[in-house]
Amino acid sequence: MDETTPPPPPNEASPPPPPPITTSGSPTDFLKGVVGKRVIVRLTSGVDYRGVLSCLDGYMNIALEQTEEHVNGTLTNRYGDAFVRGNNVLYISAAEAL
Repeated sequence: MDETTPPPPPNEASPPPPPPITTSGSPTDFLKGVVGKRVIVRLTSGVDYRGVLSCLDGYMNIALEQTEEHVNGTLTNRYGDAFVRGNNVLYISAAEAL
């Protein structure tokens, strides 16, 4: 360091981290994006179904393939195909990065 360059101020804090990257879009855009991908479907009863989202309709009726049933985080059953009536669905979550 030479005489013309001032030393950095002591205890200089690093800049704040950038905000997390979020994707904006509607729920419809999300649902269209996860068709054919692995999802987690939580029912109002607390039971989770994990599998590949085959299709769904406007009533949130869901068809899953390669389905696993999880109760309290424990795998309880495996199904080839499963159909879930929409009024039982609490939420749908992507099980893999989009």
